[in-house]
Amino acid sequence: MFNIGQMQLNNSFTLVEPHTSLIHIKNELLEHDFVFVSGETYYGISNSEYNLIAIDEDSLPVINWIEKVNWLPSKVSTINELSTSTTDWRRPVLIKDKDKGDIIGVVTANQWFQQLEGENKKLSSYFYTLAETINDAVTAVDQEGTVICWNSVAERTYKIKRENILGQKIGEHFKAESLILHHILNEGRTVRGAYHRPNNDTHVLINASPIIKDNTIIGGIAIERDITGFVRLNEELDSSLPSLIDQEKPFDSIIGVSSEIQQALQIAQKVASADIPVLLTGEPGTGKEMLAHAIHYGGSKNTGPFVTVNCSTIPSGLLEAELFGYQEGVFTSDRKVGQAGKIEQACNGTLFLEEVDKMPLDIQEKFLNYVEHQSFYRVGGSELITTNTRIIASTSQPLESMAKDGEFNETLYYRLTVINIDIPPLRKRTEDIIKLVQQFIHEFSSKYKKPIPEITPKVMTLLMNYDWPGNIRELRNVIERFIILNDENIITLHHLPKNIVDTYSGDNSKVPSQNETSLKEHAPIKEEALIIEEALRKTYGNKSAAAKLLGISRGTLYNKIKEYELN
Repeated sequence: MFNIGQMQLNNSFTLVEPHTSLIHIKNELLEHDFVFVSGETYYGISNSEYNLIAIDEDSLPVINWIEKVNWLPSKVSTINELSTSTTDWRRPVLIKDKDKGDIIGVVTANQWFQQLEGENKKLSSYFYTLAETINDAVTAVDQEGTVICWNSVAERTYKIKRENILGQKIGEHFKAESLILHHILNEGRTVRGAYHRPNNDTHVLINASPIIKDNTIIGGIAIERDITGFVRLNEELDSSLPSLIDQEKPFDSIIGVSSEIQQALQIAQKVASADIPVLLTGEPGTGKEMLAHAIHYGGSKNTGPFVTVNCSTIPSGLLEAELFGYQEGVFTSDRKVGQAGKIEQACNGTLFLEEVDKMPLDIQEKFLNYVEHQSFYRVGGSELITTNTRIIASTSQPLESMAKDGEFNETLYYRLTVINIDIPPLRKRTEDIIKLVQQFIHEFSSKYKKPIPEITPKVMTLLMNYDWPGNIRELRNVIERFIILNDENIITLHHLPKNIVDTYSGDNSKVPSQNETSLKEHAPIKEEALIIEEALRKTYGNKSAAAKLLGISRGTLYNKIKEYELN
């Protein structure tokens, strides 16, 4: 740990034979800091000890004087051996070259102490600089729980100045039994990503580890990330999130004429009143949350709350407390402060678990127990709480293969898939795009107080042919974008995002020419017939939809079909 390789050795020394006279030793001490009597054992005399030999006869051999006064020997060591516990620092230590064995210098106890003190200050500087560089609160305590490090982020997080907590027991500022560091000191276990609430107003995620020396815990260090803002924002979103559908006619709010979406809606309507878990699968943005709302408001628990938990956005350390709540006094010294979890909040209603595949396995085990018994314990609680809450979960991942690979609790998987409703991606239900576009145009025109614009056939063709990797959510965002940007009451190519235009810009069979804005602009007869055929194909023969796509009336379309003898 210490950089003793760069230690300055004292080179002012000489070696003498055991029978060297004291007068010679005295003379050598006038020129050197140390004289060492060599042999099987080395004895060192420093020039500060000159007066001790001055009182004896000059002719006396030095070895006789050493035996007479019981002079302590000096240890011979290499630089790397100095830090071992066997080094005797009562006398100066001779340092030998580890390869050649030659004596190369001298180290005294005072020099060694100064070296250790300098290295300790250097390490402390590194440690405190690191603590200040981290964007999280850093706390370190010794084995007694006394605070030895408290960085500036900790000051801001807990509103406690460094000078008011350093050197004090951490339990004087926080309730001892709720402090992670106390568990660290008592049990020696590490903590990763644990939710923690050290006082009423603060929520943190904590990583903590014991400091161990020679198999003994000598302290603990914790790094805490303040997630108070996240928790409050999550609470605000939960309280302000509007319903996505018409609660009176929930399933009518979901647009879809394709056979796949109609089949999904039929299953959803049948199970809405059945108090069993439902798993919604499908790509991101396909409308799983909207269908969950429809099942809730179309079922027997429609008068109860609809509560959402997104397992992918809530940190794993917080998710357990978010779902199950926590008991009074567990995370804070205030015995009156507790929190009901989302399961309790959704009692007699529906709990919607978004991205359930992101739920950690240990929490899955506890959640499975709730699904099986409709009861659970709060975090830190001993009271069994029973609630009647319906569970709807969603995932965009292959949950079955995750369960087989041990990445998802297999029993929980089977519990959640009593009813599995898969929502097809938008690229497989292009016949729904026209109605979705119309709905979103009306929605955002009303929201931004703008007249309902006309959409050119070119724009509609692009919207029909685009793959929509973000599905309905992406389509909705695109419509909102061009409603905001539109000032001409007509939607043209430049209102669309560049990625959509670029996707089909080189395909003339799918994209009308740059100058074409309407079928009425006298396209050649053959080309007009091809355009009508393409529109009918894209709308699966739906003539009303094809007419809207082409920007003409349904009567005109019928006349054109008859004129060109189209099937």
